[in-house]
Amino acid sequence: MRWTRGHVSANVEDRRGRRGMRMPGRRGGTQIGCGGFLMLLLLSVVFKQDFFSLVGVGPGSGGVASTPTTDTSLPPGQDPHKELKEFVSFVLDDTQDVWTQKLNGYRPAKLVLFTDSVRSACGFAQAASGPFYCPGDQKVYIDLGFYQELSQRFGAPGDFAQAYVLAHEIGHHVQTLTGISTKVRRAQAQNPSQANDLSVRMELQADCLAGVWAHSTAQRNLLERGDIEEGMGAAAAVGDDRIQRMSGKRYINPESFTHGSAEQRMQWFRRGLDSGNADNCDTFG
Repeated sequence: MRWTRGHVSANVEDRRGRRGMRMPGRRGGTQIGCGGFLMLLLLSVVFKQDFFSLVGVGPGSGGVASTPTTDTSLPPGQDPHKELKEFVSFVLDDTQDVWTQKLNGYRPAKLVLFTDSVRSACGFAQAASGPFYCPGDQKVYIDLGFYQELSQRFGAPGDFAQAYVLAHEIGHHVQTLTGISTKVRRAQAQNPSQANDLSVRMELQADCLAGVWAHSTAQRNLLERGDIEEGMGAAAAVGDDRIQRMSGKRYINPESFTHGSAEQRMQWFRRGLDSGNADNCDTFG
């Protein structure tokens, strides 16, 4: 992908190097395992409420705690991810410039860079959970180390694979601004049996919206040979069926999907890419 090196976005909030949260020892607080942590995180995201505090896990409870620190801007020349930070800054601004043109009243999201763990308006998260968007504070959160995992563990290398991930999260921001996210969360609360299906539809729509941005990069001659394949590869790599296979499951369980299969994710990314029209991204119809 052709991009401007040295780019610094005013919408990037760099929290790397801060001490985030730590899981407690046996003294104090409610003990939760990894599965419990992820469930509380999901509930916090869906219902925009801090479910950690409801079970006594949170600041001051001896559970998942945030340790305040001073600003940790890395000294010049000591940032191993300097170029990658510049790249995501460029993609962030470019993606949001496109949506500013396409969506009346568009308000830019912030991108928070963190290390290991972070606290957001949606609750606590660790880098292992991957990049995410929080509608509560309208920020995208990512540990830049995820991109190495995307390349090596998920087999999706390339800068446009990285760009796809960020464009997908900005797609969730578009859903928030247009009221789609609120409607989906309300429908999930009213029909719990449909919660996973609605989650898949929302994720696939974000893939399609990422494709709408990718279409604009082609129109502006920002794409290089192999970029589209990199984006499609990233969409496939994070399909629920691929992830279940990687986790060692013998059988794939579509009913447990929350993001969609590899084929579905590629299909909807391609739909946005081919059309460049958000109106073609109706996964709920």
